Amino acid sequence: MSTIKDVAKVAGVSPSTVSRVIAGNRRISKKTRLRVQRAMAELNYVPNAIARSLARSHTRTIGFTISRAVDQAFSNPFFSEVLRGMSSVAQMHDYNILLSISMDPKEEMEKCLRLIQERRVDGLILSTSRLHDPLIAALSEDDVPFVVMGRSVDLPVLSVNNDNVKAGYHATMHLIEQGYCNIAFLSGPKDLVVSMDRFNGYKQAMSEKDLPLDSQRVVFTELTEQGGFDALEQLKEQGVLFDAVLAADDLLALGAFQFAKHFSISVPEDLGIVGFNDTPVMEYMTPSLTSVRILSYDLGAEVVDLLINHLENPDKRRAKKEIVLPSELIIRDSSRRKKD
Repeated sequence: MSTIKDVAKVAGVSPSTVSRVIAGNRRISKKTRLRVQRAMAELNYVPNAIARSLARSHTRTIGFTISRAVDQAFSNPFFSEVLRGMSSVAQMHDYNILLSISMDPKEEMEKCLRLIQERRVDGLILSTSRLHDPLIAALSEDDVPFVVMGRSVDLPVLSVNNDNVKAGYHATMHLIEQGYCNIAFLSGPKDLVVSMDRFNGYKQAMSEKDLPLDSQRVVFTELTEQGGFDALEQLKEQGVLFDAVLAADDLLALGAFQFAKHFSISVPEDLGIVGFNDTPVMEYMTPSLTSVRILSYDLGAEVVDLLINHLENPDKRRAKKEIVLPSELIIRDSSRRKKD
C-alpha cells in the first residue's frame, strides 16, 4: 500500500506538499498540484476513507505533539503534569486527546500535517516552539487551528507561555545574592525558544551585576540527567571554573547533583544548583533543590481551553492571544549558601 512519502518521492516534492494538495490548499501551484496528482494516480494512492467521511464533521479530538525520544518525553515529570491539566479540561468539554510523538522536527511536521489532512483531529497543540519554526509557519499558512506551548518569535499565534526571561533573571540574581560569581548555564537545545528566553534572563542578571559572561560556561545539551552530568564534566576537563549552576530543567539539575557527588563537591558550599520546573521529588533530595516552579498543570489546562474556545467560536477567532502564566523561585538548600 502506497503512502504519502511514496507519492512525495515520485512527484519530487515533500510529504507536507502532498498533504496540502490532498487538503486542497489553494496556495499550491497548478504545476505542482498536477505533478502530485499524477504520482497519486501512478501509485494508486487513495487518501484514508475514514478521513474523507469526516471531512465535513468534527472529531472532537485534539492532537498533542511532542518531538523527542519517548524515553526522554516520559522521564520528564513536566509532560505528565501538562497532560493531566490538558485531560481535565478536555474531559470537561467531551474532547479526546491524541498523542503524537516524533523523533525530530521534520517527522513532527509530517505527522502533524497528516493528522490534519486525514481529519483525525480538529486542532493541534504544539509542546515546543522553535526559532523560525517551519511547522508553525505551515500550520498558519493552512489556517489550521493550533495553540503553542511557549511563544512564537516570528508569527502572531495563540500561545500559553511562562515569562522565562524574568524567571531566568530572578534565578540568576538569587545565585549572585548568595555569593556565587562564576555561574554556569545549562540549557536545552539552542533552537528552542524557551532555551533562549531563559538564557537571556541569565545574561541580563549577569550584565546587571557586572559579572563576566563567559561563553565557555554556557552549554546547550539534551534535557536529560546524563546531559547535565556530561556538560559539567566537560567544563571541568576544559579547566573552566564555575561555583554555581543554573539548569534550565530539573533533569539537568539532577545531573549537576550527580556530578557533584562523583567529584566529591559540596552542595551548596562549593557548588550552588538551581533548576527549572520544581519537580516534586526534588524537594526531598539531600540537599533539597532550589527550582523555578512552573505551573505545568495550569499550562496544560490553559492550552486546551484556549484551543477549544478557538474551535467552538469560529466567528470570534483571534490571530493572536498570548496567555502568560506566573512562575515562582522556590528557594531550598541547594543554593542557600548565605543563611537567612
